[in-house]
Amino acid sequence: MARQTIYPDTREHILATGEALIHGRSFTALGLSELLSEAGVPKGSFYHYFKSKEDFGVVMLERYFASYRERVGSLLADEQLGNASARLLAYFQQWLDNHARCEAQACLVVKLAAEVSDLSEPMRTALSQGMAAVVQRLAACLRAGQEDGSISTQLPPDATAYALYSLWLGAALMVKAQHDSAPLDAAMTHTRGVLLADAAQSNG
Repeated sequence: MARQTIYPDTREHILATGEALIHGRSFTALGLSELLSEAGVPKGSFYHYFKSKEDFGVVMLERYFASYRERVGSLLADEQLGNASARLLAYFQQWLDNHARCEAQACLVVKLAAEVSDLSEPMRTALSQGMAAVVQRLAACLRAGQEDGSISTQLPPDATAYALYSLWLGAALMVKAQHDSAPLDAAMTHTRGVLLADAAQSNG
């Protein structure tokens, strides 16, 4: 008789457990037996929800980005933080603060971007689509800033959002290599320079 799990949502429990384990190692190094043991679920439960470990990785990334997009969307829409330029700076400041609080852990995107892009095309696609959706939200906030006058109209929102996100993602990768927050500090300095300089130009 199959062992019954006690979790109200076994699929979510497996995904959350897997993400927590991957933060401490790599996707490749995570064995299915270890995941199932840590989650306390039988192998049948895993294959009921996921076709393979690769499929699990895709769903885990989609889950991560769905939650992240919701958090980013709420932050960038929070007018209590100020105008659109201030909300963008708050987003990047949160990125910097999160690193300071969890220095030993990189976000899932930083953790997996370099590893799985050559390993799994489905996971690479999930990463690419997830990152593109985040860039779209940043671009929407940039457009809002052009409308409220806090960001100059001289720079195209889509290209600027793409450049800023790429800057921060690259800085986060450098932090992993150097074990030093200097790359993220530099990214924040540059981001403030871009947004505040654009605001000054639009008001000048």
